[in-house]
Amino acid sequence: MISKKIKEKGVLAIFLEKCIKIVLIKECKKIGNIKIDIIATSFQIINGLIQKINIIAQDINYKDIVFDTIKLEANNVKINFSIYNKEFKFENTITIIFKASLSENSLNSFLFSSQWNWIANRISNEILNQKKLEAIKIKNNHILMKTSKDKRGVSEEIKIDIKAEKGGLYLDNKLCNKSIRIPIEKKVCIKDLSIENDLINISANSPIEL
Repeated sequence: MISKKIKEKGVLAIFLEKCIKIVLIKECKKIGNIKIDIIATSFQIINGLIQKINIIAQDINYKDIVFDTIKLEANNVKINFSIYNKEFKFENTITIIFKASLSENSLNSFLFSSQWNWIANRISNEILNQKKLEAIKIKNNHILMKTSKDKRGVSEEIKIDIKAEKGGLYLDNKLCNKSIRIPIEKKVCIKDLSIENDLINISANSPIEL
C-alpha cells in the first residue's frame, strides 16, 4: 500500500530528497538533523523542473566551517532526470538563498581549526594589535575577543562589532578605529546580519553550479 506521504508528494520527489541527503552527508565532515523538502510533481521532475528545494540542517561541519543551523532555499531548478536508470543532474546555475546561525562554540571551532586559524591571526594582527587571539565570546548579544596575555599576565577582552555591508562581512574595533573584511568566497553575497539570543544570524545568497 502506497503511503500517504508518497501519494501527496510523489515518488520521484521523495527519491530526489534521498539522493540529495546522501550527497550532503558525504560532503560534510559532520551533519546532524537534516530535512529536505522538494516541491514538484513527478510530471514536473520528468520534464526537468523543480519548483523549489528547501533544506534545513543542524550541527554542520563543512570543511571545518561550523554552523549550528543552516537553511537553504533554491527556486526554479532545472534538472536532467532519467526515469529509466533513476539518475539526475542539475542543468542550470542555481541561486541559493541561505540563513545560517553560529554560536560561540561554532565560531571558536571554526577560527581555531588548523585550516582556518590564519583568519584568527589576521583579526588579531589587524584590528586587535595583538599577536594572538585566544578565544571569542558572545555575551548579551555582543562579541568579545580575548587576546593573549600582556606583560602583567592579564588577558583583555575587547568588544568587536560585526556587520554586513556591500555584500561582505566586517569586524570593527571602534576603540582603535580599525576594520577588517572577513574573507569569504566572492560569489557569496551577505544580505543581512543580526545577533539574537547570543547567536550570530547571517542571511546571504550565492550562485552555485552542481
